[in-house]
Amino acid sequence: MGDNNFWSSHLKKEAVLSPIDRISEVLFGLVMVLTFTGTISATHPGRAALRDLLWSALGCNLAWGIVDAMMYLMNNVLSRAYGLSVIKRIINSGDARTIREIIRQETSFVLSSLLTDEELNNMGTRLKKLELPAKRNLLTSADFLAAIQIFLLVFLCTLPVALPFAFVNDTMLGMRISNGVALTLLFIGGFRLAHYASLRRLVTAVLYTLIGVAMVSLTMALGG
Repeated sequence: MGDNNFWSSHLKKEAVLSPIDRISEVLFGLVMVLTFTGTISATHPGRAALRDLLWSALGCNLAWGIVDAMMYLMNNVLSRAYGLSVIKRIINSGDARTIREIIRQETSFVLSSLLTDEELNNMGTRLKKLELPAKRNLLTSADFLAAIQIFLLVFLCTLPVALPFAFVNDTMLGMRISNGVALTLLFIGGFRLAHYASLRRLVTAVLYTLIGVAMVSLTMALGG
């Protein structure tokens, strides 16, 4: 029962999105919608065509939100199935040296270089005592909640960028406001991301903003 509680607790914690994950999803959604709004300046559509384009942008991020959420679930299944296969190799191995090598290969370079053979042997002994969860438990309810959160982050970040076109009749003015909102959100997201990653905040924020500018420029250059 203790081992089952260990796996259950571990999988639930693993399914919780970190601040970096959440911000990255928002930035991804913003870059996606910018590839649509960037085409407006090249095509100068009328209001009807503009409305169709905005619905396309919303539909695109809706689709990408679903795809991103599904990929998150699939990646969790694959990575956890691989982790189980590694633990099975350790359990089925009777050679301490082989077990140490397996653990070293599956841990980061810095961590594995700090661990002594005795510490690795202790880890191997503890892993051998674990009762592996059934493969049907590779996904938990927490994973699906995280997937829903990913979908909402990618899709909802489209709304602030699209709203200016709903209230501004001038297409070009609406485009500039929309792109300004998107680039501002990219700047804020990059700044927050740098805070959690302990990077230079202003430099990272400007870098993410420039990525947005580059996406718009590339779309226009390609005649999108």
